[in-house]
Amino acid sequence: MNFFAYLFQDWRANRQNFKAQSVLFSFRLLQAFNRYTITKIIFYPYFMLYRFWVEWILGIELPRKLTIGKGLSLYHGQALVVNKSTIIGEHCVLRNSTTIGHKKLADGTFSGCPRIGNNVDIGANVCIIGDITIGNNVIIGAGAVVTKDIPSNSIAVGNPARVLEKKN
Repeated sequence: MNFFAYLFQDWRANRQNFKAQSVLFSFRLLQAFNRYTITKIIFYPYFMLYRFWVEWILGIELPRKLTIGKGLSLYHGQALVVNKSTIIGEHCVLRNSTTIGHKKLADGTFSGCPRIGNNVDIGANVCIIGDITIGNNVIIGAGAVVTKDIPSNSIAVGNPARVLEKKN
């Protein structure tokens, strides 16, 4: 993938949503600069600008070390927090007030972060925490709290999240 295709890989998935397009363009540019030590040094002001603008002003935490596949869609991207160790597949949808990350274990250590498959649609106000795997083609309903694995081709809702049905 050439450099410009890399920067614009989420553009089509966020048609008519300039905020999401600009945030994801900025994120992809940040990741490109993060690959080499020399570019980290040269573009250090951009790293600070990204943190100030995207995280502090817009309220969207997409850390530079986060792994996201192409075609990510952000709907109403306020209060969105994703841990840097999370892995998100291709063509996923994230909505507002979503938290994805690790949890504190009884012994005081932290668990691993979620691994989210391809074509996962995550509703508003969803919390996905812990060392869990969410399969491909999953829909997670609004307000769900996911702390256990969700199999592929299913719909999960509730607190705690439970699998409602398998999709065909």
